[in-house]
Amino acid sequence: MSKNLSPKCKQCRREGAKLFLKGDRCFSAKCAIIKKNYPPGMHGAKRQSRPTEFGLQLREKQKAKKVYGILERQFRNYFDKARRQKGDTGEIMRQLLELRFDNAVFKSGLSQSRRQARQLINHGQFLVNRKKVNIASYQLKPKDEISIKPQKAGHKIFTDLEKKLEKKQMPGWLKFDLKNQTIKILNRPAGGEMEQTYNPRLIVEFYSK
Repeated sequence: MSKNLSPKCKQCRREGAKLFLKGDRCFSAKCAIIKKNYPPGMHGAKRQSRPTEFGLQLREKQKAKKVYGILERQFRNYFDKARRQKGDTGEIMRQLLELRFDNAVFKSGLSQSRRQARQLINHGQFLVNRKKVNIASYQLKPKDEISIKPQKAGHKIFTDLEKKLEKKQMPGWLKFDLKNQTIKILNRPAGGEMEQTYNPRLIVEFYSK
């Protein structure tokens, strides 16, 4: 599977915003946006170009792709799928992206980043509705239940979950059952419950040209 291997901190600096690609580091003073809040490259600090309308739309698309760790073809598929459904295309696209398996694991607090969530899923650490699913892009639905595979429950990443989840603000469309170590998809995410780092309207405008 193809993936973006560019340094994570440079990706954030290129977009001029925190994309939270490196877990706890993004919340520390070591964050690249705090230390070097300008585009990467030898002329990055001096470059002050005025973006065009097309440029703004392109940057929002690139930003969303980097947030979820997917490439152009797959991202375009999400847009096309959203466009075929009734309703606001931008909001439906956001919902489809939020309901990715790897995103739900990340938002629940079981991983520090979507990249780590993807790795855990690929290694078979989770079940969906008690069935093995090792596809990070698997599309979840309301009432689906994610659980830690019993044989993997002793993995060090799943120890002290109560302490780890204290600092995690979980979105309203997810419910974590600490006792049974399961994540329940309550409903489709809406409005402020979804990722706020990009503007879906500009992405719709980009692809609609």
